[in-house]
Amino acid sequence: MSDSRPIGVFDSGLGGLTVVREIFRCMPGERVIYFGDTARVPYGGRSVSAIKRFGMQDARFLLSMDIKMLIVACNTVSSVGLAHIREGVTEIPVIGVVLPGSRAAALRTAERKIGVIGTRATVGSEAYTQALHNIDNGLRVYSKACPLFVPLVEEGLIDTDFTRMVAQHYLYELVDTGIDCLILGCTHYPLLMETILATVGTRVQLLDSAFWTAKEAADILSALGARHPEHGSGFAESRFFVSDKTPNFDQVARRFLGQEIQDIETIELEDIGE
Repeated sequence: MSDSRPIGVFDSGLGGLTVVREIFRCMPGERVIYFGDTARVPYGGRSVSAIKRFGMQDARFLLSMDIKMLIVACNTVSSVGLAHIREGVTEIPVIGVVLPGSRAAALRTAERKIGVIGTRATVGSEAYTQALHNIDNGLRVYSKACPLFVPLVEEGLIDTDFTRMVAQHYLYELVDTGIDCLILGCTHYPLLMETILATVGTRVQLLDSAFWTAKEAADILSALGARHPEHGSGFAESRFFVSDKTPNFDQVARRFLGQEIQDIETIELEDIGE
């Protein structure tokens, strides 16, 4: 049994393309419909009510594309709005990015000390702390908001002295806690993995929520018998939508996805209920 319908993925911007990249790596035959709400990025500084509203609008747009699964590839929405979306979307599986990364970290920590970095909204929601404590209440969780990381990635400042200085500023306190696992709680952050690793040291394992989310999606689809046959290129038949195409869009998208997107479709916010 198989299901050839696409997987729907959304994020507030282009960071969710790191999840799409991992989907293509572990499920190369799957088609994806991606929506990046680039006109309203970032969501991290918005109110909880606005984040929930935006997330539901994004979800409804993708549902109109007859998807078989919805992945909320935005840590901010996953942290404060996932339950709200699940209440409104009951016909297909809906997964976020918080729980997969939390499970992976809980299984891998030897010191039982886990760090989490993300946007202010993600860290302020304590979603990762709650998820980790639901898995193992004895875990010690140390969180740090890193608001400058997203604009640094968007501007392509991946390997610069300034970026390394910012990483040191954000992360030195986490290192001093003795963590041995660090969850990258934002889909932008995998692009800074080398800089982050150089700052925290090799004794700290970095957990990429994009990778673990794609793995969970594959496991769920396999259990449901809903995987697309593993032949052909899902990427070639995928569609990519944004709410605003910025001048450096192509360069940023290629950075996240690891390959060039030939056809980007722009939609108006009115079309998703703004």
